[in-house]
Amino acid sequence: MTVHLEVSEGVGTIRLDRPPMNALDIATQDRLRELAEEATRREDVRAVVLWGGRTVFAAGADIKEMQAMDHAAMVARSRGLQDSFTAVARIPKPVVAAVSGYALGGGCELALCADIRVAGEGAKLGQPEILLGLIPGAGGTQRLSRLVGPSKAKDLIFTGRQVKAPEALAIGLVDRVVPDERVYEEAFAWAARLAQGPAIALRAAKESIDAGLEADLDTGLAIERNWFAGLFATEDRETGMRSFVEDGPGKAKFR
Repeated sequence: MTVHLEVSEGVGTIRLDRPPMNALDIATQDRLRELAEEATRREDVRAVVLWGGRTVFAAGADIKEMQAMDHAAMVARSRGLQDSFTAVARIPKPVVAAVSGYALGGGCELALCADIRVAGEGAKLGQPEILLGLIPGAGGTQRLSRLVGPSKAKDLIFTGRQVKAPEALAIGLVDRVVPDERVYEEAFAWAARLAQGPAIALRAAKESIDAGLEADLDTGLAIERNWFAGLFATEDRETGMRSFVEDGPGKAKFR
């Protein structure tokens, strides 16, 4: 298998494993979708790390495979491509991308599906599809512009240039830059901390933010209102409020 799911301390690590560059061929895309759906279902997975290993996250699509495809073949495949990445983006649990080395093309688009991105000091990110006479096709034109704004997204997509970790941090493409040898450990620590939190409230927060960004303000407020009221029916809410009153803030232990 070119992608694996390993679970430890409530954290599911979805690990790309297609050396040397983790090129995202069709089989890898489909496996990503399968494991994203598995991570969504599994109760022992409470947070997720996306990782490509210590040397490269993912250097993009399998260009040789794509070169052999004509228009009709890509029309048939493009929905499956997007659906694989959307399955990752819709995991209803905290997701962090641990980005080492290159995250280009589809690799960058995969990182965009995470809630936050931790990058190594030597990481390079970009959407170089324009250099092939193409545009990003796995969500890059949409998720990148929503993350960094349309002007910065157009700069990266129009030029196809790669950005190093400091610039990626400055424009909001990544959220944290750490030494290369600490990328996975820092990402895992973030996920493990949230894995101990109130699972339903975390899901509510993620859906309220993500769905609200796709809607007008009134609709977004309605989504928030419904989730907020609904959480009053959960055991976690009872636990959190009782702990706050009896022991002070930040000491609740959620089941």
